[in-house]
Amino acid sequence: MTYNNIILEMDGPVSTITLNRPKFLNALNTEVLNELFHAAEAVEKNDDIRVLILTGSGDKAFAAGADINELAELSALQGKFFVANGHKTMARFQSLPIPVIAAVNGFALGGGLELALSCDFIYASENAKFGLPEITLGLIPGFGGTQRLSRIIGKNMAKEMIFTGKMITAAEALGLGIVNQVVPADQLMETVRKTTQAMAAKGRVSLCMAKHAINQGLDVDLTTACQMEIDAFALCMASPDAKEGAHAFLEKRKPAFTGNLKG
Repeated sequence: MTYNNIILEMDGPVSTITLNRPKFLNALNTEVLNELFHAAEAVEKNDDIRVLILTGSGDKAFAAGADINELAELSALQGKFFVANGHKTMARFQSLPIPVIAAVNGFALGGGLELALSCDFIYASENAKFGLPEITLGLIPGFGGTQRLSRIIGKNMAKEMIFTGKMITAAEALGLGIVNQVVPADQLMETVRKTTQAMAAKGRVSLCMAKHAINQGLDVDLTTACQMEIDAFALCMASPDAKEGAHAFLEKRKPAFTGNLKG
């Protein structure tokens, strides 16, 4: 597929998807959402990829939200299909079996923040800004923001952000637990790549099982979640990576993980 609004790059075990509409602050329209969904599918099908980075082009925005030019023309029914498409895309990134890091290099507002929240965690530049300002347009977050943000920062803090539509700094987002790390803008991608390289050296199966156990376990009671962990651990043991990891430890060498998700 030819992409008009994003750039998909493969660099060994690390892939990068870059939103590439800098003149529009990388705003999300239907075409962008469809391209993101297709790119996520392509990444999952590539067994060599172990980590994905999601970022935006330019120095102003990761993604400044849904494209208002498109949104303003939608009927209620069209709006429902539009946000359903957004939910499908966000869920696609969240369900990827590999770690996904959002590198937020500017504004992450509305749908842009919702896209970042669908990743496993966020690194941000010092000039990054975060918010869900849909309330100022007479709307509410429509790509999962009411649900994912409240699960990360708690119900009351999420209500304050969403009810006021306020924008917060990277430092404030760090304090709330929205982002994992804040660095100078010129060090953002280098910092992200160091983390991705560390994760890419791990086994694909264990990365997948760890992500699955954490994500799925949060939605059930503790007893059920612990059983999920037991099952995920057993699946790791079924991979050759488990034996390789143990032998490498005993032989005092770095492991060479070759396991995949296809058995």
